[in-house]
Amino acid sequence: MRRFDDIDDEGAVAVEAVHHVPGAARRRTGPFQFLREIRHEMRQVAWPNRTEMVNYTSVVFFTLVFMVVLVYLLNDGFGHVIIYMFQK
Repeated sequence: MRRFDDIDDEGAVAVEAVHHVPGAARRRTGPFQFLREIRHEMRQVAWPNRTEMVNYTSVVFFTLVFMVVLVYLLNDGFGHVIIYMFQK
C-alpha cells in the first residue's frame, strides 16, 4: 500500500533512502504517560448526544433486520429452486 506522499509530481514512486542511526532509538512511553495521552485524545472526540445516538442505533438496528430478512429470503428461495431442479 502506497501513501500519497510516496508519489512525486509526475506520478512515479518516489524512492528515498531510509537512514537508520543506531544510537537514536525511540524511548518507550511509560504507562502513566500513555494514560494521560489517551485522556487528552478522548477529550478531543466529538461525542454524539442522546438523540444522535438513538438515531444511529435505530438505523443500525433496522439495517441489520433488513439484511437478515433479505439473506433469509434469498437462502430460502435458492433452496427451493435447487430442490425443484433436483426433483425433476
